[in-house]
Parts: sequence; C-alpha cells; structure tokens
Amino acid sequence: MLLYIFDYLAQYYSGFNVFQYLSLRIVLAALTGLFMSLIMTSLLMRWLNNKKLYQSIRQDGPQSHITEKSKTPSMGGLVIIISIILTTLLWSELNNRYIWILLFILTTFGIIGFYDDYKKYIQSSSDGIKGKNKFFLQIFFSALAIIYLYINYLDVTELTLILPFFKDFSFFMGILFIPWCIFIIVGSSNAVNLTDGLDGLAILPCILIAAAFVVFAYVQGNINIANYLLIPYLKDASEISIFAGAIVGSGLGFLWYNSYPAEIFMGDVGSLSLGAVLGTMAILLRQEIAFAIMSGVFIAEVLSVIIQVLYFKRTKKRIFKMSPLHHHFELSGWAEPKIIVRFWIITFILVLIALASLKIR
Repeated sequence: MLLYIFDYLAQYYSGFNVFQYLSLRIVLAALTGLFMSLIMTSLLMRWLNNKKLYQSIRQDGPQSHITEKSKTPSMGGLVIIISIILTTLLWSELNNRYIWILLFILTTFGIIGFYDDYKKYIQSSSDGIKGKNKFFLQIFFSALAIIYLYINYLDVTELTLILPFFKDFSFFMGILFIPWCIFIIVGSSNAVNLTDGLDGLAILPCILIAAAFVVFAYVQGNINIANYLLIPYLKDASEISIFAGAIVGSGLGFLWYNSYPAEIFMGDVGSLSLGAVLGTMAILLRQEIAFAIMSGVFIAEVLSVIIQVLYFKRTKKRIFKMSPLHHHFELSGWAEPKIIVRFWIITFILVLIALASLKIR
C-alpha cells in the first residue's frame, strides 16, 4: 500500500524512489511489525487480564505449570497475525500472488487456532476442537492453497523438488506436489503447536527460520544472484522476503513479553498459523528440505510424541518421562530457561547449516 503511495510521490520528488529497494522494505517491514507487536501485545495483555482470560493448562502436564502458568493470558498469537498482515499490506507489492497465498494460509489457520483457543476458554479445559475436526480443517485450507498454486504455476521450477547441497538434483513432482505440500503445511503447523509448551520456546525458532527465508527469498528472487549460486530462480519470490521480515519483527515484539517468565502465551491461534505459514514459505521457495533441517527442534518434538505413543501401546512402558520432548527434560531436572535457550541454540545452528547450502556449489 505504502509502496504505491511512494511510487506516486516519486513523480514529484525522486527521493521517494528509495522505497522501491527491496532491502529497505525488508528492514522497514521488520521494524513496523516489531513496533506494532510491542504496542498491541501490551494492550491485549491488559484486556485479557481484566477479563481473566487465562491459559488452560494440561492437567496431565508438569505440576509446576499448573501453579506457575495458570494465571497467564493466552491468544497473543492474534497480535502476531494482525501485525504480519498489516505490515505485509503496507510494504509488499500487492499484485504478487505468493503474498496472497501466504496471507490466506496465515488467516485460515489463525481462525482454526482462534476457535480452538475459544473453545478452551468456554469449556475451561485444555481440550479445544476435536483432533479429527482440526486435522480436517487444516487439510482443507492447505489443499485449497496448494491446488490453486498447482493449477496456476508459471514455471516447472515451482513444482520441482530440489535438495540442498546437491544442486544438480531436481525432481519434477507433478500431481505428487499436492499431497507433498499438504503434508508439509499441516505437519509444520502441528509441530510448532506441540513445541509451544515453554515460555518463548517456539517463537524464537520461528523467528530464526523466518529470517533465513528472508535470505532465501532475496537471493532466489534475484536472477543474477540465483544463477551465480546455482539455485532456482523464482520470478515472484523476492516479495516473500517482506512477509518473512514481518514475521521476524512481529515475533520479536511478541517475544518481549513471551520470554521467561512469560506474561502472555500465543496460544493455538499463533502456533498453528505460524507453523503453517513457515511451511508454505518453504514450498513457495522450493526449500522444503532446507526447512526440515532448520526445523530440527520441531521435528524432534513431534517424533518424541509419536515414539512415546507407539511404544506405550506396544509395551505399556514409556521411553520419555513425558512428551513432547521439552517436558522430558523438565522432569529430568533441567531448569525451564536452560531448556529454552539450548533449543534456541540448536535451531540457530541448524539455520546456519541450511543457509550454507546457498554457497556450496
């Protein structure tokens, strides 16, 4: 929106042309999202505390959570979503189809998460939407976006699987593109949701991965850089960096209040939508494998749940003291801040490994 205003003003003063530079708009998007999130989260916290709308804690979770976190408001993810949407509308090119796909996924998964959180408040329970219903809605909305992308692709690269570190490998997925991408989006959404169990544990990995996507989108949307690095050039990809920058800024503004000890949680409205939109960015940039590398913490959390359930059904014994994985470490005596920071460090390392794939030729 502002981009078009500055473009019009540039007819009268050429200095406004500076806002056409992608690098400047990325910085402005991050800063806009940051300040929006800081202000709106503070206002939302005050309103939620006045209404006594607090997080519903799992009764079968660690007992410390019941005593320490039961009076913490949730649904802070609403602020993240609103900040990302407004920032994107302000600083991106609105005729870019990728932007609208990302906004669609962010909004629809946010609605699923909001309804889930709302049901928890109404029922005063940690149980929200039934698992099967939530899963169906996630598949439905992700399928709509992916089918649209499949029908309207402009280049075969958009449907081609690539491997980081192996730049000679490519596999045209064809119709397999649809179930593959649905799996990525739904899996990522639920993985972030499972990880969001400690103060700030999920939001900073989301920020770090989004920051990596800023880099991926910037270089893949520039034909000269993409050709030099021997990576796929995607004509419309550069604007994804604005959306990713908005996530970075909005996430940091929320982390200001969500860091240990958290003053607010993002709830399912935040975790489901952020996970889904990160998966969608990976698909649009054809970086699903790099995304899997960066999401090592999320994947470990999901696997811990799957392994725990399957092993218990078979043997009636548990491998982990509690799943997801972060609860196992809690019950093993690790302090919550130590678990959080170590998971952050692991994600930072994995992001650097994924980014290294850009340079290796």
